[in-house]
Amino acid sequence: MNDIDRIHYSRTRRELELRFADGREGSLSAELLRVCSPSAEVRGHGPGQEVLQVGKKHVAIADIKAAGHYAIQLIFDDGHDTGIYTWSYLRDLLDHRDSHWQHYLSQLAQAGKSRDPDTQVLHFQP
Repeated sequence: MNDIDRIHYSRTRRELELRFADGREGSLSAELLRVCSPSAEVRGHGPGQEVLQVGKKHVAIADIKAAGHYAIQLIFDDGHDTGIYTWSYLRDLLDHRDSHWQHYLSQLAQAGKSRDPDTQVLHFQP
């Protein structure tokens, strides 16, 4: 069962704290939630159309809205507001948080991009 028992957002830590009905609890950073948004804007409309999110190190959640009894809509302070996070998707992010994070970091490294919005990564050919 993936029903949510409690949702709390810590503005100071920029973390969404979750507790599921089965007792599983943990937190997800606003940055991870933003870069793993289930929206078409991030995922694209098909394989190979994903858009790598860069410079989101300091992103925060500005608002949380209910989306029926099965999901929430997160509104981020960078204006992104189109992702609907189902309970099962939040559970997946929580259960596999480290692998999602490592995958994101490796995508950034491969693209020569940064989490920091004030950093530009340059590569020089010898």
